Amino acid sequence: MKVKETLNLSKTDFPMRAGLPNREPKWQADWEENHVYQQRQKLNEGKPSFILHDGPPFANGNIHMGHALNKISKDIIVRFKSMNGYYAPYVPGWDTHGLPIEQQLAKKGVHRKEMDMVAYRQLCRDFALKEIDKQRTDFKRLGVSGDWDHPYITLQKEFEAEEIRVFGKMAEKGYIYHGLKPVYWSWSSESTLAEAEIEYKDVKSPSIYVAFPVKDGKGIVDQDAEFIIWTTTPWTIPSNQGIAVNPRFNYVEVQVADRKFVVAEDMLSKVAEDLEWSDPKVLKQFTGKDMDRMVAKHPLYDRDSLVINADHVTLDAGTGLVHTAPGHGEDDYKAGIKYGLPVVSVLDEHGVMNENAPGFTGVFYDKANPMVTKALEEKGALLKLSFFTHSYPHDWRTKKPVVFRATTQWFASIDAFRQQILDQIEKVNFKPSWGKTRLYNMIRDRGDWVISRQRAWGVPLPIFYAEDKTPILEKETIDHVADLFAKYGSNVWFERDAKDLLPEGYTNEHSPNGEFTKETDIMDVWFDSGSSHQAVLAARPELSFPADLYLEGSDQYRGWFNSSLITSVATTGVAPYKGILSQGFTLDSKGQKMSKSLGNTIVPDTVEKQYGAEIIRLWVSTVDSSSDVRVSMDNFAQISEAYRKIRNTMRFMLANTGDYDNSKNAVAYADLGSVDQYILVRLNDVVAEALAAYDQYDFSDVEKTISNFLVNDMSAFYLDFAKDVVYIEAADDIKRRRMQTVMYQVLVTLTKLLTPILPHTAEEIWPYLQQAEQYAYLSDMPKAQNLANADQLRTQWSDFMKFRSEVQKALEEARNAKVIGKSMQASVTVYPTADLADKLNGLNANIMQLLIVSGFKLEAAGTKAPAGAAEFADGAIVVEHAAGDVCERCRMTTTDVGDDAQFPMLCARCSAIVRANYPEAVAEGLESKNK
Repeated sequence: MKVKETLNLSKTDFPMRAGLPNREPKWQADWEENHVYQQRQKLNEGKPSFILHDGPPFANGNIHMGHALNKISKDIIVRFKSMNGYYAPYVPGWDTHGLPIEQQLAKKGVHRKEMDMVAYRQLCRDFALKEIDKQRTDFKRLGVSGDWDHPYITLQKEFEAEEIRVFGKMAEKGYIYHGLKPVYWSWSSESTLAEAEIEYKDVKSPSIYVAFPVKDGKGIVDQDAEFIIWTTTPWTIPSNQGIAVNPRFNYVEVQVADRKFVVAEDMLSKVAEDLEWSDPKVLKQFTGKDMDRMVAKHPLYDRDSLVINADHVTLDAGTGLVHTAPGHGEDDYKAGIKYGLPVVSVLDEHGVMNENAPGFTGVFYDKANPMVTKALEEKGALLKLSFFTHSYPHDWRTKKPVVFRATTQWFASIDAFRQQILDQIEKVNFKPSWGKTRLYNMIRDRGDWVISRQRAWGVPLPIFYAEDKTPILEKETIDHVADLFAKYGSNVWFERDAKDLLPEGYTNEHSPNGEFTKETDIMDVWFDSGSSHQAVLAARPELSFPADLYLEGSDQYRGWFNSSLITSVATTGVAPYKGILSQGFTLDSKGQKMSKSLGNTIVPDTVEKQYGAEIIRLWVSTVDSSSDVRVSMDNFAQISEAYRKIRNTMRFMLANTGDYDNSKNAVAYADLGSVDQYILVRLNDVVAEALAAYDQYDFSDVEKTISNFLVNDMSAFYLDFAKDVVYIEAADDIKRRRMQTVMYQVLVTLTKLLTPILPHTAEEIWPYLQQAEQYAYLSDMPKAQNLANADQLRTQWSDFMKFRSEVQKALEEARNAKVIGKSMQASVTVYPTADLADKLNGLNANIMQLLIVSGFKLEAAGTKAPAGAAEFADGAIVVEHAAGDVCERCRMTTTDVGDDAQFPMLCARCSAIVRANYPEAVAEGLESKNK
């Protein structure tokens, strides 16, 4: 019989190489075939609910790393909640209306304006559904569990119907109105834009100082003086209707050569520097309030420009006098309305100057800038032209600049219930906490919401017009349209005439002849997704309103978080969410935004094919996603190595519990050794810390807690010296069964804790664990227990670990000095202080085995250490080469090797084990490893 045949060498079918790219799809197919998600929901029926409402990604293109970060984060939360006592169904969703799909069709040669509207919208619908299938496959490949067969989609007729009902409730409360106001206008999209659809980029713009001659100075400002304004949009000068001044500021009239100018007193030095005035002389001083309703002459046209008081005027830049064009600026509009100034737009929908800009009609606004500047110069009104770079709003879809342009649009009033929204924000839990301030300030400062869009692919505004053009927003008509949408979908709006969309027998005093028309604009897509709290949460029986959590990128403070909050408070009086968790963006390794044009994108598919989705999931659990996250293939290589350590440690424990039956071999906690109990105490700490971190959505803390335990407590300590027990002792020896009991509990506990993060690996481990549940996901999270003597054990073993680190340092020094090779060749003598002696004597443990050395001696406290001993705070350590020979079975160096003549290659300990457990070896002899 060979020596190795007397060892309990670890055996397991659990593969060392994970093969994730090939094996993950098989597990996922198994989950789907066996309806594991549905089984989990059935198990949780009747439990308290936890609803994470999925913010719908736009159905356009394969997913990117930002999608992966988002969806995996949601999956980790939902899986954890499902395993931790909550009914937590997950209904994924998709946003499907809007410009991006129209743009994709345009790239394919589809011309919207040349097609029948219904046919065009059908093409949009078909495209969106294909993109959904593509993204659904991508998300499922990440291992995300959910009701993928029944997602919510904003183009679904039942969703569209609920959106119309949300609109109707807002209209019923008077929050919807029609008005001429300046809004963000994208000439590249030919449509209005919401604030959420704006991004900022640096552009180079002209900067001009312009003089407006005084027409009526109210006896305060001389009639031959001129008001100076400063602007970066020369093209808006033709739409000027006024000059705004701050009533609280002081203004001065100054003499410069043969001209007189009016500027704010505090801006005089800056203006003088810019305009190169050598010695401006102050003639008069007065306040902005004094200037109210003075009159200037427009520098280009024969019309007046009224001086008005306005608080938005600042001294940050310019002259303290602000060129006011109510048709092209929100502040201008608000201030101008108070004074009855005309709201005039000089641009058409294509960004081309219209008939309201004589001399510039037919010119694209950007090309009109130098033309206006030249005209001002010819009139003697241009005082200076320069250029500067600044941040300017752009259409986030087309990446082109936008303009403020007055158009007649449909708006949702925010002022009408702003305070109610702000009050609801105070009741929401935010993570990170700064999210509350961000959303609060956005709502506090935002203007009314322009909800109409001049596009084709979207939910039509359910508004009719009477013969005299009076808009009809009545509960009866809106409810009827909602019912039609629920039955036929929103295409019915384009398939039927207005009279066929109205309730049967409907009449209106404004249409004596019974003639009606219908609105052609569609709703802002943010109104689509922003209605999901009613179309999904309140509508689906497995869900509930409000949701416990919304989780999206930080850009959604101005997007989905924002629109959902507004529509929810407007219609229900409460926020649609109890909590908001926001994440940063995924960037490349240099901190740049990922972009196909830059060639710096990493898509999940690439990582899955090389490493597996499990590695992306583990990556998600390691990053601080509260801020922007950098990602590179190097990151995934490092994460793959971290995964390998987790897998190999779990595999080692599986291999060493292969002959362990928990129902027969388990050792009670009270009968475990002190070190075994300590490991279970530490495991219990890990459970408590991991559960708390999961509850706070701190996935990185979960991962760190588990990994640190596996690496430090298990692999580097317990499992390291365990080999001398589980390999060497008899198979059924109590010492071995103790350690197997611990390993088994660690395996079961950590597998459950890791299931939300690494579901594929957890399910791979699960069949080896003799559990009642078929799948790890169908088990419940472990609970922290009150273990006996936990505090005492923590203290005792914490002290030992400090002592052990000192011994390891001494062993390393001895190794460097060539005194020993491996630690098992060492004999360690400790010269302790009284305190250390008491601690080590009180351990009730085999310290030599724990240190993995062949000899250990603890001298009496106070014994003087010999010269050359490695000193430390609690004593000194001497490392020598152990006396004797190496046992071929346990590899210890000991003086009793060969004491048993029949087994000359074994130490006394191993000889006794072999004699008691291997009669074949006793009868036939034992073959030396050296033969």
